[in-house]
Amino acid sequence: MSHFTKKPISMLRAQAAEEGAHTLRRGLGSLELTTLGVGAVIGAGIFVLTGHAAHDLAGPAIVISFVIAGGVCLFAALCYAELASMIPVSGSAYTYAFATLGQLFAWIIAWDLMVEYLFAAGTVAVGWSGYFTGLMSDLGVEIPKIWSAAPFAGETWGALHATGAILNLPAMAIIALTAFVLILGVTESAAFNTVVVLIKLGVVVLVIAFGFFHVDPANWTPFIPDEVAGDAGTTKFGVPGIVHAAGVIFFAYIGFEVISTAAQEARNPERTMPVSILGALVVCTVLYVLMCLVITGVVKYTDPGLGLPRPIYTVVQAMGPGLEWLKFTVTIGATIGLASTILALLYGQSRIFYAMGRDGLLPPIFCAVHSRRRTPWFGTLITALFAGLMAGLFPVGLLGELVSVGTLLAFAMICAGVIYLRVKEPQLPRAFRVPVFWLVAPLGIASCLYLIAGLPSDTFVRLVVWMAIGLAVYFGYAQFHSRMRASQGAAAE
Repeated sequence: MSHFTKKPISMLRAQAAEEGAHTLRRGLGSLELTTLGVGAVIGAGIFVLTGHAAHDLAGPAIVISFVIAGGVCLFAALCYAELASMIPVSGSAYTYAFATLGQLFAWIIAWDLMVEYLFAAGTVAVGWSGYFTGLMSDLGVEIPKIWSAAPFAGETWGALHATGAILNLPAMAIIALTAFVLILGVTESAAFNTVVVLIKLGVVVLVIAFGFFHVDPANWTPFIPDEVAGDAGTTKFGVPGIVHAAGVIFFAYIGFEVISTAAQEARNPERTMPVSILGALVVCTVLYVLMCLVITGVVKYTDPGLGLPRPIYTVVQAMGPGLEWLKFTVTIGATIGLASTILALLYGQSRIFYAMGRDGLLPPIFCAVHSRRRTPWFGTLITALFAGLMAGLFPVGLLGELVSVGTLLAFAMICAGVIYLRVKEPQLPRAFRVPVFWLVAPLGIASCLYLIAGLPSDTFVRLVVWMAIGLAVYFGYAQFHSRMRASQGAAAE
C-alpha cells in the first residue's frame, strides 16, 4: 500500500454516522463545544505563561506576541472550521490529513499532536500546582517543595540542572483526577467543564476590571525592551523576543483545535463545529490581550514574581491590601479553572488515540469504548500517564516550547489540506467555507512556518529526534496493521 493513500471522505462520513455501544455518544451542543474550547484556551496561557513570557522574553510587547499568535490561529481556525464541517469525525488534524495528504502525513501529524496535547497538559498541570500550593499556604497548609516542584530546572533542555525536589505531586494528582472525570462519560465531563469555565471566566473578568484601575502607564515603558542575549544562544526582548514569545505562547490557543477532536460526539456537527471553533478563538484572544495589558501595567515586566508559576497572584498582590479578597478569589478561580484546561487537553489526545486505533495505526485497545460510559478509557489512561510524568518532572517554560512546534506543524498541514481539497474535490459539500481561501490558507502556512523559525534551535533538535522515533514506530508497526492496507489487500484479491 502506498504511504500516501488517502482515506475516502465517504468512508469517514459513514464512520461518523455509526451508532451503537462500540461508538462514542453524541451529547455535545454549541455551548458545550464552545466551553470546551474556551476551557482549553483560557488556562495556563493566561494564568501562567503570560507572566513567564513577559518577564523572560517580550516585556510589555507580550501583547503583540498574543496578537500575532491569535492572527496565526485565525487562519488555522478558519481552515479547521471548513474541514470539521466536511468531516465530522474524531481525530481532528490527524483525520483531516488522512483524507487530504495520505496515511504517512496523517501519522506525522498525529505524532506531532501527541507532543501538543501531552506536553500542554503537563504545562497546565505545573501551573495548577503553583496555584494549588499557594492556596494551601494561604490556608495554613505548607506542601514541602520537594513534593511540589520539578526536580529539573533551566531555560533550555541543554541547561537542565537538578533542583533538589523529587516530584511535583500536585501536578500529577490533578491529571489523574481529570482523567477519572473523563472516563465517567462525555455528558458528565461536559457539564463539569461548563461550570468550571464559567467560574474561570468570572475570575479573569474580575482581574481585568480591577486591574485597569491600578495600571501605571510607566510600566509599559519601554514597550519593546532592548534586545539582549539569553542562555545557549537565545535572544530575549526586542523583535526576536516578541517572535519567540509568540511561538512559545502559541500553544495557549490550541483549545479551538480540541473542539475539532469532539466532532464525533457533537450534535449537528456541520453547524455547531465552525461556530464553536471561531467563537472560542475570538473570545479568548480579546481576554488574552486585555490580561496582558493589565499584567504588564500593574507590575513592571522585570518583577521576578511574573516568572513564577502563578503570576496573576503577584499582580493582584501589587494592587494593594484593599483587594486582598481578590487575591484569594484569583487563587481559587485559577486552581479550579486550570482543571478544565487539563480536562480538555486529555480529552483531545484520547480522541486522537481513538481514531488511530480505529484505523489500525495503534493497537485496537486504543479504540476500545467502555461498554456503559462509551468513553475511550484506555487511551485516556495512557494520555494521563505520560502527561503526568511530564508534569511531575519538568518546569513550565520548557514544556511550553515543546508544545508549540508540534502545534504549528499540524496547523500548517491543515491549511495545506484545505487547499488540496478545494483544488482536487471542489464538489464536496461544505457547510462552512473559508473566505478567500486562496489567500487565507497560504497565509496560515507561511505564518506557522515563520513562528517555527523564531523558536530556539534546540527545539528543532528535539523535533528531529521525536520524528525519528515516530517514523520508526510507523514503519515498524503502524503500516503493517493499517486497516486501509487490509481493505486494499482484500479488494485486490
